[in-house]
Amino acid sequence: MQVAALCRDESGKVLLITSRGTGRWIVPKGWPMPGRSLAEAAKQEAWEEAGVCGRVEEGHIGTYTYDKVQDAGYSIPIEVRVYPLAVKKLAMEFPESEQRERKWFMPDKAAELVDEAGLKKLLRSLAVPDGSPV
Repeated sequence: MQVAALCRDESGKVLLITSRGTGRWIVPKGWPMPGRSLAEAAKQEAWEEAGVCGRVEEGHIGTYTYDKVQDAGYSIPIEVRVYPLAVKKLAMEFPESEQRERKWFMPDKAAELVDEAGLKKLLRSLAVPDGSPV
């Protein structure tokens, strides 16, 4: 299992970042961390991967799965629990700032850009039919 942060601003836009390996659009995610709740681990990943400072909620808002390719060439299925994070500010410099791009999107557009079906569904649930944030 991994944890992810769904980072949103006051207008309802979501922040996507590029993966380091393939450059695909994703949300910040990583492994649980000893001594931190799952939500706090998601918040830490948002800082390291996207430079996000904000408030995370302890309850996850959904899950999705993806196949994580291992160094040996095979892949394993991973369940990702997604935690909402209200973005207060973005740092210009952060641990992975030289390795990733980040960009704001309306939820429906973000859903078009990510590959994982479950994440697409979660992002689409954040928008009303006219494309406005909920």
